[in-house]
Amino acid sequence: MTGVLRGKIALVTGGATGIGHAICEQLAIDGASVALIDINRDAGETAALALQRHGVESAFFYCDVSDEQQISAMVTAVLERFGRLDIACNNAALSRGSGPIHQFSREVFDQTLEMCLTNTWLCMKYELEAMLAQGGGAIVNISSNASLRGQAFNTAYAAAKGGVNILTKSAAAEYAAQGVRINAVSPGVIRTPGLENYFKEQPKAEEQMNKVTPMRRLGEPSEIANAVAFLLSEKASFITGQLLSVDGGGAVRG
Repeated sequence: MTGVLRGKIALVTGGATGIGHAICEQLAIDGASVALIDINRDAGETAALALQRHGVESAFFYCDVSDEQQISAMVTAVLERFGRLDIACNNAALSRGSGPIHQFSREVFDQTLEMCLTNTWLCMKYELEAMLAQGGGAIVNISSNASLRGQAFNTAYAAAKGGVNILTKSAAAEYAAQGVRINAVSPGVIRTPGLENYFKEQPKAEEQMNKVTPMRRLGEPSEIANAVAFLLSEKASFITGQLLSVDGGGAVRG
């Protein structure tokens, strides 16, 4: 453990698998105790136990982060378990579908906004309340490079993540003087379990994705986790309201 987050209490939504779990692991490596939040109870409990076996103080909390009452109860439970909340990463998101706008259903559009933008706002609402009560903290929201250029046939998700960017900047301006730093990380194409399953179905897809990334490779969940851990640490003590793309140059490709 590096100790740069030693003594900190961290909350990570969507922490059971993929990027979220990598974030939990990195925060633990850096010395934080971790409240792992997920809607997948089995995966969440398994992930929290794995951290505990490595000597990390960790606990799983079930929560549907589209439900305000559940979020409020979850943050209360984290405070009761750990005594405080110092840092948080709002990673949980779910895109409900893709397709051309003129054929896209209002229901699916609304669900995507709810699960990618509204849920982040709701989590921040209760995280901020806890952090303000103790004099400060730090939050990182997970965005997406789909929000930077737009993404054809994925407009609901891209629009929702664009909302996360402005939510982050607006909240950072609102709470900077009160000791809470708020930033966002925007991943490019990352090698998650879901993407690996896609590659099994579409064997040529990985090669094509590598070609459109200037660094000519996919990112790893640990590389997103490293950026999140940095922004949550005191090494980023004068950084707030920023959107950091971790994408192998994808956002600036020609």
